[in-house]
Amino acid sequence: MKITNMSQVTTKLGDKGYSSNYVQEKYRKDNILFDVLGTNDELSSWLGLTYHYSQYEPILKFQAALQSMNTLIATNPDADHPNAKLTQTFNEEALKFLEDEEQRLLLEKPIEARFVLPGSEASLTGAYFDMSRSVCRRAERKIVKFIAETKREDLWLALKYINRLSDLLFVLARTK
Repeated sequence: MKITNMSQVTTKLGDKGYSSNYVQEKYRKDNILFDVLGTNDELSSWLGLTYHYSQYEPILKFQAALQSMNTLIATNPDADHPNAKLTQTFNEEALKFLEDEEQRLLLEKPIEARFVLPGSEASLTGAYFDMSRSVCRRAERKIVKFIAETKREDLWLALKYINRLSDLLFVLARTK
């Protein structure tokens, strides 16, 4: 389906300060849900920019996992809506990939155990990985707050994933 009409993009719901989650429940735009989703979207954008500087293919997997994570976050698991029942592709396998990749990189190129100024000691590519990492850390804080406020116990894997991703981005900033 191609988008050919403004009404396919513009709902005008936001004109009144509201938006919807994945199961069409309306929330004010300043709800923490949109802080989490927006920060993850910003992280994905930084990763996309980093990809163009690094050509590091796994970034595309990270972005896909973030999309799946956002679907999970934006879906009220208790909603009586068909979208709430969709199978998520965000799983333990995505987390394991991050851990394995971090270990592989460290074995390939160990990093020094010392304080490093973000973005200033590595390459331009490393600086982009550092920017992605700092946004990833903010995303982690937002997810922690969201879990605490909403009691969404189904999001602990998302928190683990974003924490491991920031660790991997730290290593990538030093090795790429």
